[in-house]
Amino acid sequence: MTNEPNEPNEPNEPNEPQVGESAVAPLSAHRPQSQSQLQLQPQPQPGDPDYPLHSEQTIGEYFRAQVAVDPDHEFIVYPDRDLRWTWGQFDARTDKLAKGLLAIGMQPGDHLGVWARNIPDWLTFMFATAKVGIVMVTMNPAYKSNELDYVLKQSDMTTLCIIDAWRDVDYVKIIRELIPEAKVCERGSLNAPDYPYLKNLIFMGPEKHRGFYSVPELILLGSHIPDSALVEAAASFDNNSVVNMQYTSGTTGFPKGVMLTHRNILNNGFYIGENEMLTPTDRVCLPVPFFHCFGCVLGVMAVLTHRACMVIVEEFDALRVLQAIHKERATAVYGVPTMYIAELNHPQFADFDLTSLRTGIIAGAAVPPATTREAMERMHMHGITNCYGLTETSPVFIQTHCQRDNVEQKCNTIGMPHAPVSVRIIDPADGHICGPGEVGEICCKGYNVMKGYYKMPEATAQAIDSDGYLHSGDLGSFDADGYYQVTGRIKDMIIRGGENIYPLEIENYLLKMPGVLDAQVVGAPDERLGEIVVAFIKQREGFTLTEEGVRSHAVKEIARFKVPKYVFFVDEYPETTSKKVQKFKLREMAADLVAARQKES
Repeated sequence: MTNEPNEPNEPNEPNEPQVGESAVAPLSAHRPQSQSQLQLQPQPQPGDPDYPLHSEQTIGEYFRAQVAVDPDHEFIVYPDRDLRWTWGQFDARTDKLAKGLLAIGMQPGDHLGVWARNIPDWLTFMFATAKVGIVMVTMNPAYKSNELDYVLKQSDMTTLCIIDAWRDVDYVKIIRELIPEAKVCERGSLNAPDYPYLKNLIFMGPEKHRGFYSVPELILLGSHIPDSALVEAAASFDNNSVVNMQYTSGTTGFPKGVMLTHRNILNNGFYIGENEMLTPTDRVCLPVPFFHCFGCVLGVMAVLTHRACMVIVEEFDALRVLQAIHKERATAVYGVPTMYIAELNHPQFADFDLTSLRTGIIAGAAVPPATTREAMERMHMHGITNCYGLTETSPVFIQTHCQRDNVEQKCNTIGMPHAPVSVRIIDPADGHICGPGEVGEICCKGYNVMKGYYKMPEATAQAIDSDGYLHSGDLGSFDADGYYQVTGRIKDMIIRGGENIYPLEIENYLLKMPGVLDAQVVGAPDERLGEIVVAFIKQREGFTLTEEGVRSHAVKEIARFKVPKYVFFVDEYPETTSKKVQKFKLREMAADLVAARQKES
């Protein structure tokens, strides 16, 4: 089968364990044992610059230490492929692949791109590169020729790994068109004038393609490299070295390569997992894409730091997620709100036993409180958590807690900041630091802030202010108890006749209306008021809603200036590969639909 792996099988802490030693303390060691212990000495407070991080190791060092604890523990499961890897088996496979990468001339600091869906060897490349200091550039599988061309050039990529195709994207065909030299150049010696750094092409499977290495060939090449090469490579970088680069779009429209370090994502995964209270007995179902932080940090790094097991669904499908949870007795599942809505409303939902679930994450977009509440009640996820962050912050720095927080806090807030991160709400108009209840831009400072945008120093300086705080572009506030809320994106805010309107507030009201499955609110241009409010609504089966009915319901709940002027009913929203709703496309649709409606009248 295509893409099948060829084998089943801020201060340094003192006395840091060496590679191969059991460097990871039991999880209980990271939590206070009693209130009396807390009182023995002053405890660092959230946001303190001297708050100790969980680990100052590289991902490779940390992974080896976890393997040593229990190499026979199950680590990776692909239910649809009937593929299972223990920690020990995966360690051996990644060692072989890492040595294979060294064998074809890759060196610590080189950039390797992975352009693929969530196949098993996506993870093999992730850990193999981390072990030898190669920077993995994660690429959206939906990319086409223009996006690939941009990333290849901007990232200075030396090696590109691909699968055959995904949906309507033929990867091999695109490579042949963009890089015709690959047909004639010897493998490992690619000479393409348009891509001067690119030397290697790898096909992530056993199939042979002219100009490409295959994974079995790399593993065979690696078998001739001594293990000492891994030790030598690991000595050439540290935990502040970049391990992962992800491309995210900015206000300029040009994607920026976010540089994340071992220290960034390893520790972020730990604090995420702590809020879920993960342990080695947990089985985390991951239907979210690995190319995005949701998959490779919230998912993989949280599992790594808590020695749990990941159950992977290669491409989101609500039925397959329900099947995986049922079959593997998953204790946690991840997803953006649209994924949960699809699962909860699947016609076969009642056929599956989901009682094994206890926690998980709903994040990646504005989370409707009703969806969180329904997941808690119908999917037994009473310990579900909501995460907030962005790629530039590794990504999570605010999160609800599975046990500490009550139902209202889980449904109506994004939680509290992770302990080692300082969070501020800053007024974008005058720069003052906001107090409880004031709306401003959410900003943070700490270990989790990116190293910068690759080869974009000016953009980096614009994102991180002189005090070291990264500006998110999101509007939010916090209450007297320290719980945060997001009110929307600065650029999504609607200004109607001088009134600031936050779409998320209106969406949450609309979601309370019987018959509303999902709601998205945007602004549309208006000559008199500047902007007007427009709602796009998905209906639940069996309901027939009307525009006037929705407006009448809204008038009872919210101020008249917030009530949508126009309501349009849709079957689907424009979405990214990560299932996030593309609001900018909805704004374009709203402008066209409103103009047509006004022309009719």
